[in-house]
Amino acid sequence: MKAVQVIGYGDTDQLKVVDIPIPEPKSDEVLVKIKVCAINNTEIWMREGAYGTGEKSGWRPEGVKFPRIPGSDITGEIVSAGSQVDKDMVGRRVVLFPFTSSGEEGTEHIAEDMSFIGSEYDGGYAEYVVWPADLCYEMPLEDFAESAVFSVSGLTAWHMVNQIQAKPGETILVTGANGGVGSLNVQIAANVFGAKVIAVVGDLKDEEKLKELGAQQVVSYQSERLTEDILEAAGGPVDSVLDVVGDALFKTSLDVLKKGGKFCISGSAGGQQTNLDFRTLYLKHITMYGSVLGTRSEFKEMLVAIAEGKIVPVIDRRFPLDEAREAQKYFKNKGKLGKILLIP
Repeated sequence: MKAVQVIGYGDTDQLKVVDIPIPEPKSDEVLVKIKVCAINNTEIWMREGAYGTGEKSGWRPEGVKFPRIPGSDITGEIVSAGSQVDKDMVGRRVVLFPFTSSGEEGTEHIAEDMSFIGSEYDGGYAEYVVWPADLCYEMPLEDFAESAVFSVSGLTAWHMVNQIQAKPGETILVTGANGGVGSLNVQIAANVFGAKVIAVVGDLKDEEKLKELGAQQVVSYQSERLTEDILEAAGGPVDSVLDVVGDALFKTSLDVLKKGGKFCISGSAGGQQTNLDFRTLYLKHITMYGSVLGTRSEFKEMLVAIAEGKIVPVIDRRFPLDEAREAQKYFKNKGKLGKILLIP
């Protein structure tokens, strides 16, 4: 099969198109013919060494082992099954839950042995992948591409909104609202949990689209009076912030939070380190959450919401598999709206 491997830490020249044998499923696994793999920040940061370049460079203490096929947002068709798997699964069109874990229900994402497809396992930048049968779920939509945009970004966003315990009528600020996680934060907070969403983007060209997705107001971080813009749009301080930007908007996010507000971060595309005056936290009684991925029950809840049309796919652009380098470069451009897809 054709696959794209990360052969070491560095720039996109560390992505190599190779021909390798199709993997064989173990007794509890299935072989999936990949139809679509969406791109996430995680595989780019893994390649760049943002998580580290030795031990603890991935999700497990021992670090990433190269070469590794990245990619975790995967849809496809099951074409064969291991000896312990129900043969009726062959032919099913599935979306893959993106990690394994021995954690008990509700704590799978924080178990010490949590292992991510595309990091600890070979992933979706390929024509085939093997994966545990019980982590393959029926696609929520008929289209492979539309179903592929949700698994990692959607699960991450769903868990973020769950963590802040969003309630109808609350005002939530969403940073990076044009990205994969951010655009889903907008939809989930507004259309599933009933919150009033203020979306933060760079370019206001996508304002109307974001309002269609559920945002009540859209503001630009390029404004010289961003704090005032947010407070005016929200009608005062916001109840919670869902952040994927990090340093670039951190101070502003805390400034616009009400006393007793909640701040949840899952990603830091605008800077992974920041300065924090602890007085801001304790004088405003702010609760902070670190968040990544989520639980299997949340994944299933999300699939139901997608099937019901409460969350819709947003796709920016599609690339063929052998243009993975170009796709990852494009992913890092500003001004996109939605997910970038690789098509084997």
